[in-house]
Amino acid sequence: MQTQIETLFDNKPASYAAAERELFQQFLLALNEGRVRAAEPDPGAATGWRVNAWVKKGILLGFRMGANIDMSVGSLAFRDKDTYRTKAIAAENNIRIVPGGSSVRDGVYLGKNVTCMPPMYINVGAYVDDGTMVDSHALVGSCAQVGRNCHISAASQIGGVLEPVGALPVVIEDDVLIGGNCGVYEGTVVKSRAVLGTGTILNRSTPVYDLVRETIHRATDDAPLVVPEGAVVIAGSRAITHGPGKEWGISVYTPVIVKYRDAKTDTRIQLEDLLR
Repeated sequence: MQTQIETLFDNKPASYAAAERELFQQFLLALNEGRVRAAEPDPGAATGWRVNAWVKKGILLGFRMGANIDMSVGSLAFRDKDTYRTKAIAAENNIRIVPGGSSVRDGVYLGKNVTCMPPMYINVGAYVDDGTMVDSHALVGSCAQVGRNCHISAASQIGGVLEPVGALPVVIEDDVLIGGNCGVYEGTVVKSRAVLGTGTILNRSTPVYDLVRETIHRATDDAPLVVPEGAVVIAGSRAITHGPGKEWGISVYTPVIVKYRDAKTDTRIQLEDLLR
């Protein structure tokens, strides 16, 4: 499949034949079942993850191949590519899509016992593993990878990335709590058991100041920002030390690691099984 997808992506035909559309449908099925992923764990990589660029090419191929059609439901008007309808949710995995305006696009993997609270949106290529809750007004972007037993709290944004195809999408590993109104963007990797406090923003431009280990975590030209395992990150500020900013008493936003997860943290953020 990889060779066929890459060949079709690199050699755009004048029109797409039935066999090529069938290839895309098989690719979409593999995405839905989690057999192929835009990124996957790789212990040999510096971030612990590697990009599968060919999978992102396959997703982009679906946009190129698709025709813009009417997808309206009753009085609700929708138009989108015919290659990307809403995901069919089977009963056997106990997935909950609570009524109220949520949408999961086709080509998304949802693990067992995932809960989606309205209104939220999960875009094509995303991977959301077992037991995770995506809360109200939250977004899981294209190709984002979210692990087991995470909580993506209300109004949080988990950015993804389709282009460039070689770029790592945002990765949220197992047992991570993303607080309300957080934003994780530009290929940031949040390692397992980390906690992001309300309003924390992470991207390639925001170094994270680690008060516990007395170090600064930064993205580089070759690697994204990586938040360490078990880190508890909150939104902080850093004073400008020169120029008009100093004279005017201005500070700039910066995320700060104030502690590493312990038993007290676990008690405060324990997920409630009854909600699942």
